[in-house]
Amino acid sequence: MGRKVRVGITRDMFDKDMKPITPGPGLKLLDAMPNVEYKIWDQYLVEATPEQIKSFDVLIVLKPKFTEKTVAGNDQLLAIHRNGVGYDTIDVPAMTRAGVMLTITPEAVRRPMAVAIVTFLLALSTRIFVKDKITRAGKGWEERAKYHGIGLVGRTFGSIGVGNIGHEAFKLAKPFDMKHIAYDPFIKQSAVDDVGVKLVDMDTVLSESDFLNISCPLSKATYHLIGEKELKKMKKTAFLINTSRGPVVDEAALTRALKEGWIQGAGIDVLEQEPTPPDNPLLKLDNVIVAPHALGHTDQIFVMMWEIVTKQIAQLSRGEMPNGVINKEVWNSPGFQAKLKKFLQETR
Repeated sequence: MGRKVRVGITRDMFDKDMKPITPGPGLKLLDAMPNVEYKIWDQYLVEATPEQIKSFDVLIVLKPKFTEKTVAGNDQLLAIHRNGVGYDTIDVPAMTRAGVMLTITPEAVRRPMAVAIVTFLLALSTRIFVKDKITRAGKGWEERAKYHGIGLVGRTFGSIGVGNIGHEAFKLAKPFDMKHIAYDPFIKQSAVDDVGVKLVDMDTVLSESDFLNISCPLSKATYHLIGEKELKKMKKTAFLINTSRGPVVDEAALTRALKEGWIQGAGIDVLEQEPTPPDNPLLKLDNVIVAPHALGHTDQIFVMMWEIVTKQIAQLSRGEMPNGVINKEVWNSPGFQAKLKKFLQETR
């Protein structure tokens, strides 16, 4: 029997008392793997350092950045397993050049995040938070006529991005009898026929949507994808929903749009700066619902994340390509294969 698989876990996944910040089996699943030993990092740094990743075969990570500097000179690290689907904090080309695989957990987030999108859709259309507020203030019956809801039948539900999460959101919204449209240059029409989505261009999804969802990753191409120009193309009666990444939307432009009536309202789970400052003017507006990048955080999402990550580690320890790999091209690279061969020799 060779040595155990060495797993590093970033410090941000635990609170000050070293208790996991998420529910679910977590470390118990790793404890049940006889060929695995793990260590929780001593400190959280915004950017992971070469010293932190030293001696580990794989890493389970959440928030830290991983750059070319992080992996410089490392000849052991095989994989970074990131909980969730966003990986804008990780320089994927740099990882590929270093022979490091990146995996994510799309199956875990698909349904919970789609539910979050539909939650915003229903909350905005019913004006539930405003009605709750006036009722608690003793003005509910007096002022309720000012806050009629918006019926969904025949309205247009649009999305920028209709992949894993976007597709599931349309699936959940089917019973509402809305018109479904989406802009996504990376998929074919046949991929969304089952949820009744018509693929259209960007201008069309902006101008025709009554509820516009954003489900695209953050990249150089999508940074401030939605700005003043795009918001002014939307209907004045439209609502914007963003559960992807804050910087996809120009937050200053969105604040003006909500203040000046370019659009009717918004549901925002992600902000440009997180945590956002308490004096953020967006937080003062009554026509926006905000959440702290946590609307999809349920017990089920974290259980599935841990189950998927441990399965990925088990696959790698058998010399198999794990599920959820982002940079699949790294698998056949000489550098990765050399590390994998050494790893398998040492751990068997």
